[in-house]
Amino acid sequence: MFELYILIGIISLGSWLVSNRLKNKFKKYSKITLKNGLSGAEIAEKMLSDHGIYNVKVISTPGRLTDHYNPKDKTVNLSEAVYNQRTTAAAAVAAHEVGHAVQHATAYDWLTMRSKLVPIVSVSSNFSQWLVIGGLILGAASGVSSFGFYIAITGLIMMGFATLFSFITLPVEYDASNRALAWLQNKNMLTRAEYASSKDALKWAARTYLVAALGSLAMLLYWGLQILGGRD
Repeated sequence: MFELYILIGIISLGSWLVSNRLKNKFKKYSKITLKNGLSGAEIAEKMLSDHGIYNVKVISTPGRLTDHYNPKDKTVNLSEAVYNQRTTAAAAVAAHEVGHAVQHATAYDWLTMRSKLVPIVSVSSNFSQWLVIGGLILGAASGVSSFGFYIAITGLIMMGFATLFSFITLPVEYDASNRALAWLQNKNMLTRAEYASSKDALKWAARTYLVAALGSLAMLLYWGLQILGGRD
């Protein structure tokens, strides 16, 4: 049990370090202006066109780090800074989000799997931890662990779906970045130095998903031991 606490602590520290590093990287690369003079929006539109995708719109969305692809209405949503800026950071993010649109258009298996889990995870993520904690408290208070145990197990199963979702997200995100970088390079959209900056930015962005997946797994193991360990 002590080892698990250490693991959770290490993952939490790693998450903070990666997140902080990512912010610094994007701050740095947001100051490097592209020689081709294209904005993030223009990069996205050109990548869509080059892939023969004409039914996806590129729009600006409020906020910071709010960039995402919405498969429901087929929109590439770029934060205001990414949409308007003409930097290596904007190019990397814009191309990455279009990478998801390309995945959708080509029915990429991992994206399809993740999309099927979204309705389940959107519901379970709101209740899983409460069910686990409530089940443990109920079992301890009543002295009869069966009812509380099954409630806690239900919550644990819900957590399992969230953990599965976080790991399925990894190949989806890495593949989107690979598609983005391949296009940026093959179409000579960036200079060698600009490409290196974009690649570095996407590498650190991907690591945030890796740390999140490991953190989700660590919490699943922690609560699993709390529930199942109490049965001994």
